Amino acid sequence: MGGVTVERTVRLYLGEHSRAATTHTNLSAVRADGPVLWVAGDETATVERLVADDPAEPREYTGETSFRLADLVPLPGADADEEADIEGLARSGPFLWAIGSHSLRRKQIKAHHAGPKPLKRLGRVEGQDNRQILVRLPIADIDGVPSPVPSMLTEEGPHHAAILSGPDNLRAELADDPHLAPFLAIPGKDNGLDIEGIAVHGERVYLGLRGPVLRGWAIVLELRPYTNPDEPQRLRLRPFEDGRRYRKHVLALGGLGIRDMCPDGDDLLLLAGPSMDLDGPVRLYRWHHAARAAAPQVVRGDQLHRELDLPYGEGDDHAEGIALVGPPEHRRLLVVYDSPAPHRLPDDGAVLADLIKLP
Repeated sequence: MGGVTVERTVRLYLGEHSRAATTHTNLSAVRADGPVLWVAGDETATVERLVADDPAEPREYTGETSFRLADLVPLPGADADEEADIEGLARSGPFLWAIGSHSLRRKQIKAHHAGPKPLKRLGRVEGQDNRQILVRLPIADIDGVPSPVPSMLTEEGPHHAAILSGPDNLRAELADDPHLAPFLAIPGKDNGLDIEGIAVHGERVYLGLRGPVLRGWAIVLELRPYTNPDEPQRLRLRPFEDGRRYRKHVLALGGLGIRDMCPDGDDLLLLAGPSMDLDGPVRLYRWHHAARAAAPQVVRGDQLHRELDLPYGEGDDHAEGIALVGPPEHRRLLVVYDSPAPHRLPDDGAVLADLIKLP
C-alpha cells in the first residue's frame, strides 16, 4: 500500500441542464476515451460526454453533450426519463457500456420530517425498472469525436445499441442464487444487491457489487453478453459450463464493497468502499490477471494488491468513479466524487476531480 499523491485537480464543466439535474454533485461513473470523458450521474437516464483540453495532460473537460438512453435503447420504465441510476461505464472495442445499480431503495428521513412520518418513510422500499439495465452502445466517430449511435455498419457487420432488461434482467437470473437471492429484497444501502462497477475485457463483462458483502467478501459477477441477429436490440447472456448465465468471484477487500472498476491490461483496478451508508475507508486494489480467470475465483493473497488509501470526507467527498487518463508512460488515475465537498465546487461552475499518481 502506498500513500496518495494528488498531483492536481481537473475541472469538469457540465452544462446548465445537467447542473439542474444535480449530475455534477451526483457523479457515479466515469470512463476516459481518448479525447473525451464519459460521465453519468445516478439521478438521470442519460450519459454525458465531455471533451479534454489536452488528452495527454487534461486540466479541464468542457463542451458537454448529453445523450438520453431512451433515444438509443428501449428502456423498461413507463417513464423514459425516470432515473436509471447508472453506476458504472466501460469502453471496449466499438462499444460504450452502462450498468444500472439493479438495487431497491428505501425512503430517506429528511430534516423536516417529524411525527410518524420518519418511520413510515423508512418502511417504504421501492424498485424502478430503469435501474435494472445493462446497456451496450455503439460508438461512432462523428466530426472527430466519439459519439453513441443507435446502430452502425462496420467491417465486422452491423452493430446495434442493445439492452438487457425486463423479464430477462440480471435480477431474474439471480433469483435462485444461493448467495445473492436472499439479498434481492433488501435495499442497496442496507447491504442488499447494488451493482456499482463495470469493466469489459473482450467478451467478458465484469460487474462489481457494492453489496452484498458476505462475511467480509466482496463479489464480482462475470457475464458473457451477446445479441441474436433476430433481436439485435436485446442483449442475452451466454451460459457458462455449469449452465448458469453468470460466474461469481469473491474478493478479500477487507470487508469493503466495490464502488467502481477499471481495466488496466489484464488486471482490474477496484475502487473499494463501505457497502452501507458510511463515509470510509476508501481503497484502491489491483486484481492481478483478472481477465485470465478461467473459473470462479477466490481472490486473495498474491492475486490482490492494496495500491492506495484514498481520502474521504465526513458526509461528503465519496469517491465514486475511477478512470485511467493520459498516455501509457504517464498514466494517472482520475477520481470523481459523489456529494463533493464545497471546495470541489468553485464559483466558475466546475466540479473538481482528482488526478492521482499510481504506485
